[in-house]
Amino acid sequence: SLALHPTCSSTRLGLDAAIAGIAQAIADHVVVPEDWQCCAFAGDRGLLHPELTASATRAEAISVKTGDFAAHASLNRTCELGLTRATARMYHHLLELLDQATA
Repeated sequence: SLALHPTCSSTRLGLDAAIAGIAQAIADHVVVPEDWQCCAFAGDRGLLHPELTASATRAEAISVKTGDFAAHASLNRTCELGLTRATARMYHHLLELLDQATA
């Protein structure tokens, strides 16, 4: 199972369905938490003001922490950092997981 955090950019570009398709190739069960939203990391904002990311990811983090996921993924390194902090689960880039699954 895989918890997937889309990004603001992927959503704006209309890529979320394609990204979900890649995730489906990796995992039998893919979940985009209903409460996901922008992680508010925004470049260095999450480093300088971690409370912004903590607040923005609070609802999503609860969903992820209560789920039973073998992997956690996103598409942007700063989103991965923010979600890892928020959930205490290691987030990886989706393409890293695809590489591992197909190696």
